[in-house]
Amino acid sequence: MPNRLPTRRSTIRLLGLAALSAAAGIVLITSTSIEDLRGDLPTVSRKPTGAPQMISYVPMPATEGEMCEWMPASASSSLFAALQQDTPAYSASQTQRETATREPLRVVRDNTYSYSSVAVDVARNEVVMTDENLFSILVYDRTTNTPPTAKMSEPKRIISGLATEIEFQCGLYIDPGSGDIFAVNNDTVDKLVIFSRQARGNVPPDRHLETPHGTFGIAVAEQAQELFLTVQHDSAVVVYHKMADGEDAPIRLLQGNRTRLADPHGIAVDEQNGLMFITNHGSVHDVSPDASGDDTRRFENKPNWPLNRRFGVPGSGKLLPPAITVHAINASGNTAPLRVIEGPKTQMNWPTGIAFDPERNELFVANDAGNSVLVFDASASGDVAPIRVLQGPRSLIKNPTGVFVDVKNDELWVTNFGNHTATVYRRAASGDPAPLRVIRSAPLGKQALMIGNPGAIAYDTKREEVLVPN
Repeated sequence: MPNRLPTRRSTIRLLGLAALSAAAGIVLITSTSIEDLRGDLPTVSRKPTGAPQMISYVPMPATEGEMCEWMPASASSSLFAALQQDTPAYSASQTQRETATREPLRVVRDNTYSYSSVAVDVARNEVVMTDENLFSILVYDRTTNTPPTAKMSEPKRIISGLATEIEFQCGLYIDPGSGDIFAVNNDTVDKLVIFSRQARGNVPPDRHLETPHGTFGIAVAEQAQELFLTVQHDSAVVVYHKMADGEDAPIRLLQGNRTRLADPHGIAVDEQNGLMFITNHGSVHDVSPDASGDDTRRFENKPNWPLNRRFGVPGSGKLLPPAITVHAINASGNTAPLRVIEGPKTQMNWPTGIAFDPERNELFVANDAGNSVLVFDASASGDVAPIRVLQGPRSLIKNPTGVFVDVKNDELWVTNFGNHTATVYRRAASGDPAPLRVIRSAPLGKQALMIGNPGAIAYDTKREEVLVPN
């Protein structure tokens, strides 16, 4: 099992005026409370400033298993409770136990699902979503519609728990024949996990594929039986045989300064015209085999494995405009794109998920920081405006990260990381339309904290704000 570090948990614990980080506690206590704690804390040198001061440092115990306790918005089903039965017991030394029993004054935590990617199983009339908050894969009936008065819609199946090997899934693909679920882990578990459509609960994947660190998006060319993955941190695309397993090597690699890949996220393929479309946030650095110093990379003898950050060229980092790069579907090496869609007219701002509509030759882009879905002619190039934009309060689109085009049912699906919803529209929708249906994982209006993979924490004493880089 992967080592689950507390720093990867979507939970922040605050003690008094201070922040307790996941790896070690930093307790800040005002002068009015110091006298009460003299007996329990070592003597420290303090000045009577009247401001919070650090007076104690207590390492947190090493833990295994989930840090976040989930509470369902609906108590009508025992499915949630059943998933918790396999949680391992906590064990620690007496000192660690005493430290662990210190109760926080407040907990900032989102105990509901945060949808990140979406795919429709058209043959079985189901919709599947990944959740980056509670590390789950959720399956609903495609026609589910959460009433405004309901707290949430309960999934018909959930895959979640330590045995599943899933964390921070951000890419999703459903095999159109078997219904198998392919879920991409992004930042902590370097694996693509594959489950049968019948899988539920805390079960191991049917198979998994070792992937480069920071893998994000997924697409499959069914005719060629090839699987495409974007590698966010290394600005690369790796291509595998669709049925690759374990430590199988990629069959192709696209990486290098000529590719114009820059923090790539979403990917879609057009097999008929031999193209792949990739959304890029824009941050990039050069890599070189000679820049690694004494370091060695994992799988250094594996073919087509991308050069990772250890091979970054110092001083080469730069920010490029967000873009959609269009490459030949069989592109490899340090090959330039066929064309690029980028520029202020595109309105792109953190373009994340992307979907291709083969019937209309259109690209649908989840424009995360723009709170919009942008639709482009798939033949577009340069600084061009979208042919349609979905955006506005009626649409409920908020920090969208996933999109899926359901050609059979003439629908567009959007997962909104910013408000606990998945929303459905007509495929040709434009402007600020109300969704045809909404699947909600939380009560109407509940704020999404959008805490994902917090790696540090700080407290702004002037503004009395907690700062959490994700």
